[in-house]
Amino acid sequence: MSKIEVNTIDVQCGSTLTLGSSGKTVAIASGASTTGMGRAGAVDWQTSIKTGDFTAASGEGYFVDTSSGVVTVTLPSSPSAGDIVAVSDYSKSFDSNTCTIGRNSSNIDGFAGDLFLTTEGQAVTLVYADSTKGWKPISASEVTSGPKFINATGGTTSTSGDCKIHVFTGPGTFCISCSGNPQGSNTVNYLIVAGGGAGGSDLGGGGGAGGYRTLYPSPATGSLALSGTTIPVTVGAGGASATTPAPSGPSRGGSGSASTFLSITSAGGGGGGGGPVSHQGVGAAGGSGGGNGGYTTPSDGSGGAGNTPPVSPPQGNPGGTGNGNADAYPGAGGGGSSAAGTTPGGVGLGGSAGGAGTPNTIDGNSHSWAGGGGGGVYSPGASAGPGGVGGGGGGGKDKNPSSPPSAGPAGTGGAGLNAGGAGSLGPQGGGPVAGGAGGANTGGGGGGGGHGGTTGAQTINPGGTGGSGIVVIRYKYQ
Repeated sequence: MSKIEVNTIDVQCGSTLTLGSSGKTVAIASGASTTGMGRAGAVDWQTSIKTGDFTAASGEGYFVDTSSGVVTVTLPSSPSAGDIVAVSDYSKSFDSNTCTIGRNSSNIDGFAGDLFLTTEGQAVTLVYADSTKGWKPISASEVTSGPKFINATGGTTSTSGDCKIHVFTGPGTFCISCSGNPQGSNTVNYLIVAGGGAGGSDLGGGGGAGGYRTLYPSPATGSLALSGTTIPVTVGAGGASATTPAPSGPSRGGSGSASTFLSITSAGGGGGGGGPVSHQGVGAAGGSGGGNGGYTTPSDGSGGAGNTPPVSPPQGNPGGTGNGNADAYPGAGGGGSSAAGTTPGGVGLGGSAGGAGTPNTIDGNSHSWAGGGGGGVYSPGASAGPGGVGGGGGGGKDKNPSSPPSAGPAGTGGAGLNAGGAGSLGPQGGGPVAGGAGGANTGGGGGGGGHGGTTGAQTINPGGTGGSGIVVIRYKYQ
């Protein structure tokens, strides 16, 4: 083997220097490097598959596997013109777990931000041009850097500053034409409230509020990543009132229905317990639980459980427990999104109030949602329970057939957006004494029914129907 040791090889004639001859290979020793020769737009692909974060080297291409989680590829620091790096989706999983190209203080295509690869099977080749444009993409399959924002339709839309708001008061579809990227927006905030439970009939407990789940405001509670292009939205209906007079028919109010968006489900509120039918006096479990009916005592069990099924943070609270007070038979309040339904007090006291709702400004206004229904009552001078925000008031009824009636006022409906209805009022022997309905699109529980009918006869004194739910979606659109 011959060895030549020189510092410079130069051409003697003309301007072309040829190394080697046709069909031969000119090799650079392992560990040696070249300068001033540039590259021909190609890289040396590495055979070690990358499954975790790493820093790329100029002149190398990498197969990146994000099937087990996101991976960040950091570009070389202090790059020179002509430096080149390539990345390819090894497992076709960039759409599930993003591959982030970290800019490492250099621009990418003139933008001072990272590049996010989010398309299945995507490949990108980047060449460093200069300090102005930085790393330029040169292959056809990659996306360019820069902010992109979510663009979608569905529901009733409005804007608040840089945010777009979609309000669904009934079932619909959230249709996405652009899912955006992290530099602009690719996540949403939401408020999902289920339908409230109906109040129980005949001295019933208040219905529980529909489950209340939200990611607003952000970043205190985070945001939700989008998936797909058409996302069904379900808005739960409120629970129905019992319509068959006790004791021949059920007296517990019907539970509300669930509301859903993507993977998030809010459970319907539990129906309020009624009476005097056996096993109908205890409120049903749900997003928030229904309150117990007026005939129940603590030994019959607590009010309906809230946060059923359990989620974190909790979607609601339990209903109140009955006290079985024979003077008034007051129903307990249904649970609300921010407080449990209350339990009736002693002799002569009115029905219990429904649990309070929760304020939320996701739609750009100051509203509260998901209050429990108030309990019904049967006592001279005692008031029926008021509803929580959006919850219906309980029915009030005088147990004495005096004229004029000496009954206290019926329960007021919960204030706020689409306030719940007030309960009805009447003397002994009068017509049905119904609880107030929960407010539409608040998830409020219905109020418990009062008591009516002459001695020896029984009329239905229905609880109020539960309020329907709502779904609100909010994101940055510009």
